[in-house]
Amino acid sequence: MTRTSIPFRKIVGNLTGRRADPPIVRAVLDDSDFNNEAAELAARLNVPLEEVLSEVHEHLGEMAASHSDAVLTQWHRLGRWMLRGFDRLVDEEAIANLRALDREHSLVFLISHRSYLDEWAFPSALTELGVRAPFGFAGANLNFFPLGTIARRTGIVHIRRTTSDAPVYKLALRRFMRQLVADRANMIWSIEGGRSRTGKLRPPRLGLLRYVADAVDMQEGSSDVLLVPVSLLYDQLPAHEAELMTAEARGQGKTPEDLSWFVGYLRGLRDRLGRIYIDIGEPIELGTRLHQLRDESAESTAIERVAVEVSHNINTATPITPTAAVCIALLAADRALTLDEVIRTVAPLANYLAARNWPTAGAANLTDRSTVRRALQDLDRSAVLTSFQGDTTVWSIEPSQHLVAAIYRNSAIHALVERAILEVALQALSEQSDSSVIDCALGLRDMLKFEFFFAGRDKFVESLQRELEILPGADGAKLATLDSDTASAALASADLLLAPLVLRPFIEAYAVVASQLVDLGDASEIDESWFIERCLVRSRQWALQRRNLSEESTSTEMFRTAIKLARRRGLFYSPAGDLAQRRHDFDEEVRLVRERIGRLGERVLGAPSDGSVVCQPVDANITYLNKLGRE
Repeated sequence: MTRTSIPFRKIVGNLTGRRADPPIVRAVLDDSDFNNEAAELAARLNVPLEEVLSEVHEHLGEMAASHSDAVLTQWHRLGRWMLRGFDRLVDEEAIANLRALDREHSLVFLISHRSYLDEWAFPSALTELGVRAPFGFAGANLNFFPLGTIARRTGIVHIRRTTSDAPVYKLALRRFMRQLVADRANMIWSIEGGRSRTGKLRPPRLGLLRYVADAVDMQEGSSDVLLVPVSLLYDQLPAHEAELMTAEARGQGKTPEDLSWFVGYLRGLRDRLGRIYIDIGEPIELGTRLHQLRDESAESTAIERVAVEVSHNINTATPITPTAAVCIALLAADRALTLDEVIRTVAPLANYLAARNWPTAGAANLTDRSTVRRALQDLDRSAVLTSFQGDTTVWSIEPSQHLVAAIYRNSAIHALVERAILEVALQALSEQSDSSVIDCALGLRDMLKFEFFFAGRDKFVESLQRELEILPGADGAKLATLDSDTASAALASADLLLAPLVLRPFIEAYAVVASQLVDLGDASEIDESWFIERCLVRSRQWALQRRNLSEESTSTEMFRTAIKLARRRGLFYSPAGDLAQRRHDFDEEVRLVRERIGRLGERVLGAPSDGSVVCQPVDANITYLNKLGRE
């Protein structure tokens, strides 16, 4: 039997008395597939169809942003004023290549989210370089008067953070995005769903990406959607924003955004903060990639794998800034350094990045004296560092600013994590001759899979092999046949040991979570908010006792990823009644990695004769000891 559909826009018009809807709203309401979906949802919710339609109409009206040339002009003018403390370096060649695809594809720009300023830093670059203005998706927290009203006329759609309990809203949003894809509109949002609190890329949020994938599936055989990974990176963030981020990482509640907050934010944009770097990663043709992944594995994992690939491509496009290099040096030293000491400390890192062909921001020479001096002076001006003028000037991290320095260091961590994992695996083999470097590295990759974005298993092992070849003491060794003596020799000859600095804060946070789980025994009724609060308390205590190196690991962000891993391993609930033992096993696994990182730190002891960086041991969780700076 054929179903006769009445145009739902007509029904809604009769219900609401509103007929002058924007074109995108009319297109959604007149779609016959939407008619069927709305009817099915009304039946499932056991509510009148008219009620569902009225609510959908209201939500679509909220979402229906537009591009007003006059408003965009003023919006971009406001952006130039807000960004006056920065120079903006854009990958213009990559965007020019995208311009050729702009009319034939819906370009979906998925950005890393570093700052509130992202909303003004990137979209204007697109329009200035001839790409159609995108529709941007942002959190409803910024939808306050008058900012939200104005932003809607620049193409910004403010959406709810969570929609699990709002099925009608989900229907409206899904159909809205499907219509954008059908119209081949460009879109932009943060793949992370919110700003990073640690400086590195957060786990991806999948909701909007799922809706775009649904739209691609509806247009069978279409390859019109191109996912474009975009890296946004700042030499420094506005000081008041960085301070709020670190406070939130330590468990402080998020400051609500409103007009008075926005005025205060604008007032804080006075300092000269360096550059903004905008780089484009390898695009992904969504339809083609989904078909490939669904042929390889279960369909339920395809979107997750695409999201991880996007995040990995963002990291691959993210360069290393002089600010990050300077913070790496000073966090490693944990004391004041002269300019020459900073340069000597950074030199092995710069050599390593060159061997990896990893880009530096603005093609900067990380060991150039003027480049390093400027980075130090800029950080001093923003009070992240403090300087002392004696016989010569020395710089150190301001005591209250270690977490801010860690944010800048972590902006480079994606380029260093594979080397750090290899070091831990080599340390394991040097201690236990029958262990496998590959198995150990893959185990650590699994432990940190919610923290970092790794390539697939085979490509990851290939990357470890390339890392091994960079080590001077490896002598052409292969991972699969590596022996204990060669592993020890490779570590002993390394002029760069990264694991204590790169991995230690995360492993220390995981150790807090594991210890807290052990204390719960077999208990499975756990309130996550209470659990995180207990982790914050324990982590602060361990930092004071020096069981943890510093308060950097006292981070709700790190605890949440550790909890996500624990949940995936079934450590929060188990019908088998073996929680206590498995929690103990997890705690032992983390403890072993932690001890190996500590022993890597102990490999370099004593003060070099040239006065370069050395950090003295404290206890088993010794400060990062390194050969950085040894000539």
